Amino acid sequence: MRITVLAVGGTFDKVYYDALSDYRIGEPQITEMLKRVQAGFDYAVEAVIGKDSLDMTDEDRQTLCARAAGDANRRIVVIHGTDTMVETARALESVRGKVIVVTGSMQPARFRDTDAHFNAGFAVAAVQLLGDGAYVAMNGRVFKPSEVVKNRAAGRFERASRT
Repeated sequence: MRITVLAVGGTFDKVYYDALSDYRIGEPQITEMLKRVQAGFDYAVEAVIGKDSLDMTDEDRQTLCARAAGDANRRIVVIHGTDTMVETARALESVRGKVIVVTGSMQPARFRDTDAHFNAGFAVAAVQLLGDGAYVAMNGRVFKPSEVVKNRAAGRFERASRT
């Protein structure tokens, strides 16, 4: 089994530039994470788009959908910024015959106190166990895109309330 990881950008891959007092999207951090833990599966990591999720457009989402649909692998993990990851996951529902798990982090992976490592590992496990479709995997839970919201005040993703 081979898993494709598409790193779109977002907080997960942000690097702090002290001289500029600015964050920028850096290289995909999941590459080093997978090497460090000696991942027991075959994988390919590709940087795609490289934007903060607040800057993602519908055109970017269509580019990602086309990239995922054309990938040779059936299992795909997307590293994405948390602000618009649900919208992107909804767009990815149009991709058929794939298991696509979208994840991210509230703090950059380079930070000591980050959820990036946990969320990445959780997404890798989820993509191996779930059936075809698009999912959001955050905070130890898996959601269908239509059933999840980001609770900014609590700093986590949770099931959307049904009214």
